[in-house]
Amino acid sequence: MQFGVFSVGDVTTDPTTGTTVSEGERIKAMVRIALKAEEVGLDVFAQGEHHNPPFVPSSPTTQLGFIAAQTSKIILSTSTTLITTNDPVKIAEDYAMLQHLADGRVDLMMGRGNTGPVYPWFGQDIRNGIQLAVENYALLRRLWREEVVDWEGKFRTPLQAFTSTPRPLDDVPPFVWHGSIRSPEIAEQAAYYGDGFFHNNIFWPITHTKRMIELYRQRFEHYGHGAADQAIVGLGGQIFMRKNSQDAVREFRPYFDNAPVYGHGPSLEDFSRETPLTVGSPQEVIERTLSFREHFGDYQRQLFLIDHAGLPLKTVLEQLDILGEEVVPVLRKEFAALKPAHVPDAPTHASLKAAAERARDLETIEEPPTVAAVEESSR
Repeated sequence: MQFGVFSVGDVTTDPTTGTTVSEGERIKAMVRIALKAEEVGLDVFAQGEHHNPPFVPSSPTTQLGFIAAQTSKIILSTSTTLITTNDPVKIAEDYAMLQHLADGRVDLMMGRGNTGPVYPWFGQDIRNGIQLAVENYALLRRLWREEVVDWEGKFRTPLQAFTSTPRPLDDVPPFVWHGSIRSPEIAEQAAYYGDGFFHNNIFWPITHTKRMIELYRQRFEHYGHGAADQAIVGLGGQIFMRKNSQDAVREFRPYFDNAPVYGHGPSLEDFSRETPLTVGSPQEVIERTLSFREHFGDYQRQLFLIDHAGLPLKTVLEQLDILGEEVVPVLRKEFAALKPAHVPDAPTHASLKAAAERARDLETIEEPPTVAAVEESSR
């Protein structure tokens, strides 16, 4: 199972000090978080894509390419790539380029973003959101898998004899997760292609998340990709830890109470009870995360949000130390012991490359011999 962190890249005033970092400081802090995530032994660093204040990560491949140059092991991903408002040709080229620079340590999560105005900013209509997600992704898959593409659709100009460059590393496209909080059509899309489904359930009750994941699993099996419990599932989570839970709650409360995304609403206690937010000791985070398996089945990727709401970088790096030293080693061991042998691990470039090579070998074996080959073998 893969464990990691994701950042939405918000620039938020620290409510305890009144300090607001600059955009440049926040961007560099995200880089530092990614480097620390690799240092403490996490598997994944993912970042969002946003084009509206107070968020800074408008160009994920630029930042992830910079991180790739300074890391060697961690998988670099997105917690949203806007499939609806980005040109699929540009996505194909940008992420193939990143894939080469990172030696394959790249996957991405397709999503529709967190704000309606992003659609007209990029010449689209939010009322076409689902149709854009379906059409653009269908084209993206072809661009990565076919050398020459002729294509015509509804939302962009046609392509004639077009080749996306560079080609995916080793002719293996990056693995794709489809992220959605509430749209069953996206769960269906993920299942149709046999891709991963990521439910970023940081704001949602378990009952809702369970329905979405069960739908994806059922449709994954329907389309013949494997049994329902072999579907590739990822979850989001939100944590804050200190040695004892009282200190964690006391320190995190002002950040929760004033956060733009959920401040001045339900209490910290209510939110923690109704959503996966866990504020407490490392052991409480371990127990809460292990409980996800009881509701959602065996899954392949767990990403934690730890750097939002104005939390200072020093505090975030401390959270990463706790994750790497006290939490993730236990979770790895426990989840591995519980996972049945037939449930796959999360795909990586290496595993996808090996599967492609096996498929090519099988095709070669199954091809009927030519007359020339038979004559040659009889000599």
